[in-house]
Amino acid sequence: QVQLVESGGGLVQAGGSLRLSCIVSGSTFSLNAMGWYRQAPGKQRELVARIFSGGTTNYGDSVKGRFTISRDTAKNTVYLQMNSLKPEDTAVYYCNVLRGWIDYWGQGTQVTVSS
Repeated sequence: QVQLVESGGGLVQAGGSLRLSCIVSGSTFSLNAMGWYRQAPGKQRELVARIFSGGTTNYGDSVKGRFTISRDTAKNTVYLQMNSLKPEDTAVYYCNVLRGWIDYWGQGTQVTVSS
């Protein structure tokens, strides 16, 4: 089993920044990817950013150039630095890890960007 605990969400004004953190515990070996997804009210969950075991990253089109994903393997933690936030970034952000072929999800953290 894998457990994920997110932190760092909150309320911020447009143009501001937030950093999300996700601590992964449990069976943390063979993690193929770690990442962040988000879901806004009435919308489908979408990829924000993901980092693979080899270090390759990919980002959703709407956050490229503004968000940065990183990880600290020693701490089993993945981060999402969010800059130049926009009201349309408002959503619940979920941490995700892929271990083998199984996805694990955190409970989500709310990010609200006011205009």
